[in-house]
Amino acid sequence: MSTNVAAIEVLGLRKQFGQTTALDGLDLVVEQGIVAGFLGPNGSGKSTTIRILLGLLRSGGGTARLLGGDPWRDAVDLHRRIAYVPGDVSLWPNLTGGQAIDILSRLRGGVDTAKRDALLARFDLDPTKKARSYSKGNRQKVALVAGLASDAELLILDEPTSGLDPLMEEVFTECIREVKAQGRSVLLSSHIFAEVEKLCDTVTIIRDGKTVEAGRLEELRHLHRTMVSVVLDRDASVLAAVTGVNDLVTDGNKATFTVGEAELGGVLAAIAAYSPHSLISSPPSLEDLFLRHYGGVGKFAETTVGQKAGAR
Repeated sequence: MSTNVAAIEVLGLRKQFGQTTALDGLDLVVEQGIVAGFLGPNGSGKSTTIRILLGLLRSGGGTARLLGGDPWRDAVDLHRRIAYVPGDVSLWPNLTGGQAIDILSRLRGGVDTAKRDALLARFDLDPTKKARSYSKGNRQKVALVAGLASDAELLILDEPTSGLDPLMEEVFTECIREVKAQGRSVLLSSHIFAEVEKLCDTVTIIRDGKTVEAGRLEELRHLHRTMVSVVLDRDASVLAAVTGVNDLVTDGNKATFTVGEAELGGVLAAIAAYSPHSLISSPPSLEDLFLRHYGGVGKFAETTVGQKAGAR
């Protein structure tokens, strides 16, 4: 595969279901060798996008390229080069976990038994048990082992840690870092902001089937204001006269406010003249960026971990 070809390139993607518009000109680019976060609450169009990339749905407009191919016309060839892990895994109930992993692995040409066995140990999964006896977390482990044991050029992961405990989430994090170190690409759709912040090089946030933010996480943070908490030696209301201080809230000698990146140096110099007793500066988090587009806590409540396995 040419290093000049993006792992995923989606431009102006559209899809309607009857009178309902699921995708309305969505853009998404995943360069080779990176981990890309894909964020949006239920109903934003994430799952529809992933189904189009997997060749399960035909787009209604725009373009979608996967490893340089067309996901609809070239689905058979592309599926030998990609691995997909859904957030709600269904398995053949009468097969063991090991048999399911081997079947899924053979779809991509074969089983690397050493790699598979190492992953089984890392994820603490007993492959001899029938799938019908597995918990949700163990079913998730089966799909993860099958995907990570492959040599797929691109991993498409849709809420991949759903049902895993914190220890297994950490194992997953280690595995994805290894995948990236091997030069492979990952599209990670997740509602867990800490997971995305730890793993992802780039982030695409979508709303109502459209891209509303996209870029490297550090670049996106620079577009937004830093939160500052400070304790002065006097009434903090003096900060109201400082250029660059926004959203000021004071309580005696304590204050919190936001400040843009360009004004941060000048604001800190002004604060120094007031002999601050303490100062805490917090850059905007991924959650802050997300909430900027979804109107605060009310919308964010729709994206909690408890709803990760729901329709998206």
